[in-house]
Amino acid sequence: MKTATLLKLLSIPSPSGWEAEGQKFWIQHVSPHADRIETDPHGNAWAVLEGSAKNAPRVMLEAHADEIGFIIRHIDDKGFLAVGPIGGSDRTLAPARRIRLFGSKGVVAGVIGNTAIHLRDKGADKLPEWKDLYIDVGASSPKEVEKLGLRVGTPGIFTDDAVEFSKNRITGRALDNRIGGFVLALALEELRKKRPAASTYAVNAVQEELGCHGARMAAHRINPSVAVVFDVTHATDTPGINVKEHGLVELGKGPTLSHGAANHPLVVERLVQVAHKLDIPVQHEAVSRSTSTDADVIYTSRDGVPCALISIPLRYMHSPVETIDLDDARRAARLAAGFIRSLTPADTFHALGSPADSH
Repeated sequence: MKTATLLKLLSIPSPSGWEAEGQKFWIQHVSPHADRIETDPHGNAWAVLEGSAKNAPRVMLEAHADEIGFIIRHIDDKGFLAVGPIGGSDRTLAPARRIRLFGSKGVVAGVIGNTAIHLRDKGADKLPEWKDLYIDVGASSPKEVEKLGLRVGTPGIFTDDAVEFSKNRITGRALDNRIGGFVLALALEELRKKRPAASTYAVNAVQEELGCHGARMAAHRINPSVAVVFDVTHATDTPGINVKEHGLVELGKGPTLSHGAANHPLVVERLVQVAHKLDIPVQHEAVSRSTSTDADVIYTSRDGVPCALISIPLRYMHSPVETIDLDDARRAARLAAGFIRSLTPADTFHALGSPADSH
């Protein structure tokens, strides 16, 4: 997948629960590198590349396809719309921003209102609550709102589509985690050149921002032997971040490997070995309890799945100016392809040794 294709993918609105159009575009561009495409009723999509070995391990490469957004909660008698979050939207960033709403008659432009500094009461400069925010679509009554094709439950997103920014860098909305779908596509392109022994199931999952629902469904259906999840992580190389508290992760220094929680030590160890062999720079992160990614539900699927998380450093998460370095994404794809090529049917990743060793 080329950078121009990635920018097109990023421009397609995909708030959680409304991912279909983005998924169709992703399927179109990964299909040439897969043996088949499979989907489920909720919009999860995965590209399958069968392995060459008998009893080939089933490797699930996974990323989530959805983005954060907004939803109409109420329409008042003057045509203003009460707004709520879809996923982890940041209400402190919402005032005075332009948004797009996706009504039954097409896209409607709107703005989230913001009282001018001249008119605000003293002491009113506090963080807004969702109940304090409203959308202005230029209507003056509920009937005019209805004529625009809008109703309670209509979703929306910020207007800030991603653009190229400096060398190898992209900034905009939805990089969390459409960049993961880009990594999946690059990994498939690499694996297609020479079919590995293991089978690959590259899953673009829905509704991560609502609770990792799509990944849970897909992992149960695919029943993988091992899984590698791609998401973004906080780059902490900007001013004002305490690296003693959050760890040091730098943009452009390679993807991160997480240690702890959902990350199986033997899978992580293999990824470290592959990175060293292929001369791929990686960074390391410590996870105390939860990864807050789809890895948390994949590794507990069915009887348990050996799993690891590879993350792309991202500045300004859950904002309209999310920023990544494309080299980090490309390295993550190379690492995933190298990991899959390293696998044989003998790789069970049993923490206490292979099942045969226990008899």
